[in-house]
Amino acid sequence: MKYRTMPGSDEELSILGYGCMRLPTKVGGSASRLIDKDKALKQIRGAIDRGVNYIDTAYPYHLGASETFLGEYVLKDGYRDKVKLATKLPCISIRKKESIRETFTKQLKKLQTDYFDYYLLHSLDGQTWDRMLDLGIIQFMNEIKASGQVKKMGFSFHGKKEDFMRICDGYDFDFAQVQFNILDESFQAGIEGIEYAHQKGMGIIAMEPLRGGSLVGKIPLEVQKVYDESPIKRSPAEWALRWVWNHPAVTVVLSGMNVDEHIDENIKIASDALPGGLSDEDLSVISDVRDAYNKLLQVGCTGCAYCMPCPAGIDIPAAFKNLNNYYMFSKTRAKIFHAVYLGVQTEDGKAHFTDVCIDCGQCEDKCPQHIEVRQVFKQVQTDLEGPLIKGIATLGRVVLNRNQTIRK
Repeated sequence: MKYRTMPGSDEELSILGYGCMRLPTKVGGSASRLIDKDKALKQIRGAIDRGVNYIDTAYPYHLGASETFLGEYVLKDGYRDKVKLATKLPCISIRKKESIRETFTKQLKKLQTDYFDYYLLHSLDGQTWDRMLDLGIIQFMNEIKASGQVKKMGFSFHGKKEDFMRICDGYDFDFAQVQFNILDESFQAGIEGIEYAHQKGMGIIAMEPLRGGSLVGKIPLEVQKVYDESPIKRSPAEWALRWVWNHPAVTVVLSGMNVDEHIDENIKIASDALPGGLSDEDLSVISDVRDAYNKLLQVGCTGCAYCMPCPAGIDIPAAFKNLNNYYMFSKTRAKIFHAVYLGVQTEDGKAHFTDVCIDCGQCEDKCPQHIEVRQVFKQVQTDLEGPLIKGIATLGRVVLNRNQTIRK
């Protein structure tokens, strides 16, 4: 495992951090957040034993269960002392000054710790930052740092580059967490924001390096062709991770790992990834990959599920994943998956296609990518929700209900 020093300190952090937003679950589907505790415990502790020392969670992850799981299981038996623990204040839901302290205290209790090594204001944009300023967040951050309850203070960001820089100037933050990958070099804070924060002496935690898994797995033919023609052979995950680690301003790269083979691969790559380690030829390959993806991608959803739960029961991340897959892979396969996940295998046994949207707009308020969800729904309905697909879903529900009745 390679390590990089957090600016302004002598603290060595593993370049691979463990993100606890996508832990393995017992029930499939992005709407489900029931953690498979045995599997997740083995995976996270196994990664720690192999050198990962930065663990990242947040108040809303797994609908609030991620922090509790870490506190009750992972951080026991001396593992709390082996890691730097990071969690986040859910600014999007904070509306009263007293809620800040109440939430922070609750997080300490859930994670069963006396302090946080790294604490972040979660998912800031310019408007949220201004609201938190009005609620006295500066005084609160000063208090928790002075008390020793927080060692390093930072923020995660999903907004405009100009607001990112303004927030960096608004407080003496130790670090910032930003979305950064081969497709998002200029998205939100982007490389300009990263370099700006780095020049101010801030550490950078990079999230979504694989864009919610969309940069790995089944690769579009146009993208795979670029990789195949490269004289250097690497997996898509290795290309993507090495590109982020190539930037010296990046301190830690977070990966939401939940498959044993993926954890093994990520740790192996992190054993020799160096800043400035990619050649001009390597960077040319990444540039061609980026161009190929941009021609295919329909919606920039990372599958973070911040938009969930939907009041109408729509599995929004699944719908958007199916839309992208419709254009990047097999149209027929994407339609079938759409019928299954939104029309058959729903938690209440009823169809929840995007046309049941009640137009509340809650998803758009919560989306860190600022996706115009309701507008994209129209494209989903055109491409994926025709009469045939709805008919297949209806038949699927009938068969599923009949089988369940027989079992009873």
